[in-house]
Amino acid sequence: MASNGVAEQQAFAPVLAALATLQGNVERTQKSQAHDFLERFQKSPEAWAAMHSLLRSDASAEAKIFAATTLKGKITYDIDQLPRASLVALRDSILSLLASYRLGPRPIRTQLCVCLANLAIQMIEWKDVLEVVVSALGNNPESGSCVLEFLRVLPEEVTEGRKITLTEEELDIRTNELLGNNAVQVLRLLTQYSQSSASAAVNPQLMECITSWLREIPVAEIVKSPLLSTIVNALSSNDSFEAAVECLCAIFKETRDVDENIEVIRNLFPRVAGLRPKIAETAIGQDMDAFRGITRVFAEAGEAWVVLIARMPEQFRPLVESVLECAARDSDREAISLTFKFWYELKLYLVLEKYIEARVQFVDIFSQLVDIMIKHLEFPVPEGSDETDLFDGDHEQEERFREFRHQMGDVLKDCCEVIGVTDCLGKSFELIQKWVTTYGRGATDDEVPHWQELEAPLFSMRAMGRMVDREENIILPQLMPLIVMIPDHEKVRFAAIMVLGRYTEWTSGHPEFLEPQLNYIIAAFNNKSKDVVRAAAMALKFFCVDCKNLLVGHAEQLEKFYESILDKLPPASQEEVTEGVASVVSVQPTDKLYEMIRLYCNPIVEKLMAKANAARDEKGKLAVADHLQLLTLFIQVVNPYVPSGQENPAVKYCQEVFPILGAIVDNFNGFTPICERICRCWRYMLISYRTAMQPLLPQLAEKLVSGFANSRLGCFLWVTSSVVREFSDERDLVDPATTEAIYQFFEQQCLTMLRALDKVPPEDLPDVIEDFFRLLIDALLYYPNRLIPSPLFGPIFDAALTALTLQQVEPLRPTLHYLRDVLSYGGDNPPTGALDKSPIEIQQTVKNLLSSKGEILVQRILTGLMFNFPKDNMPDASGVLIALVELLPNNVSPWILSTIQMLPAGSVSQNESDRVMGNINKWIGASEFKKVRYTLQDFTTSYRRRNVAPRDGLGRLEAARFRFSG
Repeated sequence: MASNGVAEQQAFAPVLAALATLQGNVERTQKSQAHDFLERFQKSPEAWAAMHSLLRSDASAEAKIFAATTLKGKITYDIDQLPRASLVALRDSILSLLASYRLGPRPIRTQLCVCLANLAIQMIEWKDVLEVVVSALGNNPESGSCVLEFLRVLPEEVTEGRKITLTEEELDIRTNELLGNNAVQVLRLLTQYSQSSASAAVNPQLMECITSWLREIPVAEIVKSPLLSTIVNALSSNDSFEAAVECLCAIFKETRDVDENIEVIRNLFPRVAGLRPKIAETAIGQDMDAFRGITRVFAEAGEAWVVLIARMPEQFRPLVESVLECAARDSDREAISLTFKFWYELKLYLVLEKYIEARVQFVDIFSQLVDIMIKHLEFPVPEGSDETDLFDGDHEQEERFREFRHQMGDVLKDCCEVIGVTDCLGKSFELIQKWVTTYGRGATDDEVPHWQELEAPLFSMRAMGRMVDREENIILPQLMPLIVMIPDHEKVRFAAIMVLGRYTEWTSGHPEFLEPQLNYIIAAFNNKSKDVVRAAAMALKFFCVDCKNLLVGHAEQLEKFYESILDKLPPASQEEVTEGVASVVSVQPTDKLYEMIRLYCNPIVEKLMAKANAARDEKGKLAVADHLQLLTLFIQVVNPYVPSGQENPAVKYCQEVFPILGAIVDNFNGFTPICERICRCWRYMLISYRTAMQPLLPQLAEKLVSGFANSRLGCFLWVTSSVVREFSDERDLVDPATTEAIYQFFEQQCLTMLRALDKVPPEDLPDVIEDFFRLLIDALLYYPNRLIPSPLFGPIFDAALTALTLQQVEPLRPTLHYLRDVLSYGGDNPPTGALDKSPIEIQQTVKNLLSSKGEILVQRILTGLMFNFPKDNMPDASGVLIALVELLPNNVSPWILSTIQMLPAGSVSQNESDRVMGNINKWIGASEFKKVRYTLQDFTTSYRRRNVAPRDGLGRLEAARFRFSG
């Protein structure tokens, strides 16, 4: 297909120059130009011959890898550029190239194998694929790796066949021809190769090939063939160990249906059990890669056969013991996480009454597992005397260890479910008691000997807290007095406080333990460690939330403490403590609630005003924003029940502070964090007090309208959404005049937004667009009879079409949801809300709008699917398109064809366009709308892979600028 002539060398010379530019030390603009050239070249018809020539030249390996990769892309996406009659010549040329690269370099050889596999999928007339490939590459040892490489990639590429432009039916037939019909022959080839030499038997490519074909060759055939021994023996070779582990684990996955594969498992199990000596061998030899591999083998065998383990605990006990030994011997904690899933899945079966016998059989195993986990929870012992640096300055390792401890905590929870919480807690208690007896006398605040052995069982208690019933009366009554005597070592004190914070629900049922625990936590606020203070703040929050009814009479003393420590805490801890004390305020008697809110909140508001008056720079303004959150927390938490007709004390206080918040938002209208925090506060007023907020509505609406008009910040729109939801027609106790006023207020916000979009491109307003369409979703749900006939309905639709030009997930998602809801009102099934069924006039209004603007909607959706929509938005976009097809089936097909015809010249062949439109028309005619969706998904996905958005714009598909004159 290509020669080594001068003309061919000249054809790829610009490619070599562009590659050299990309790899060279040149300006960014030159690299960008080189990248653009290569991108265009890869799509061009000339690339076929040029890349063949490059692969036959003496160019660098990097250039040849580029050539092979380009050729792969051409075969996958641009096969229509070649006459069908030339595909045999293309196949022979690739086989010739493969033969010349049979010894490597491997990356080039792999890409050529992928080329050949993709060509085989699309050349449906090529029936003897395996015979031709094996014959062309030869049976000599040198060609063995090349054949194995092709056999490995073939199932993988067929599985990914949706990227090939074949119909589903053609792909199913071709899959059976290439894989199913060749399974027996491949098994024979692999067996012959494994027996051809000692080196062949430990070739990792052989293991990779077996793994790749496991879905096609029945696992029973592999297990009863000589290949099983080959795989197991390969575990003794360093070169093939990793591939053999992968292969064995893939075999286990194929046996997950244990009833269907019981004979296979009976043959496999002794071979797996026989690997147990390798656990000690690799652990003692400190070969951590091998130890990790062996652990994975046992863990994944256990996962696959877990139901058999539950059914036949005696027979499969050696496997469970092996997994336990892996966990116990993992001194470096490098492999133990591989066992976590197994313990979880085994637990799921053992807790069932059906498997109570197995649970009894494995009690001792899970009891040992608790001991192992608690031991692994211990912090490392520093080599020197520096207790502050336990990980030799490796912060990444320290972070991994912290995350790892929480995963081990999940395993401890599993153990609690199997052997009982009391036994698990008892182990922690024994270890704490043992430490107190052994080292307690020698402990001081300055030095705590072997603190790791105390901290680990404390952490385990915290991890198991969720499993402990508040009625537990055996271990915890003995443990709690010990915990409040824990010495003042930073990590130990931190762990003790976190334990107390975790067991506050239990303490609420055992009030005799409340005071010493609370005193221990309050004393920690004076600790020099920031971590301990943060832990104290979190624990105090949980104490106040869970024990609020016990603290109801101590609210005034608690306020004095709250005010004294608040300014000393970081913002996150301020919020936690505030949430806690607010919980205590929330349970005060209603007649005392207003005064109690004032007692706690007035100092907050006074400090807020002082901070606002002093704020001159960004730091000062952020301090105002942080402080606003404290007031919001009280509004969130203090939500009393007040009978209808009575004044809500919390709303009474909101009326007092509203002018202050309004003044702050006016003064800091251009500062986003403050505006967002005040809007959040207003939003929670609506969420917490709902229609009781009606007296504040006029002031609130005024501030929301002026705030949005002056700032164009989306936060004013999400408060507007809350107003629309809470004061709609559907709400009780809302009079029609209020509802009408709310709708007029909503329309004013829409006008402001549409005017903003007229002046500013959507790219500059993505966050506001997101909030705007979230507001519209609510308005359409609660006010469809007003919004759809409104003169604003059409401009809002135009704004949605403009928003579809964006490329961010967040604004696109509500825009697409809004469009989907609009389409639903054109039919009989609108979203649940004010209408159970769309009236005829509403349906007709929607259909009239779509008749005039539907073609543009199709253009925007298809353009997004083919060029700029993020992956996460594609299901919603596809849903809008299909909803339009269902609503106006006769209109949409011509609109789709028109859009395809507007695509850049040469990007879609006439054959492809005819095939797509033929299928769409067929499925629309049969009302098979799901198949229309699949057809469009396949087309747009294939197009997107083959093409990139033109840098000079989309031509006729370019969106028009939004205009609004209202």
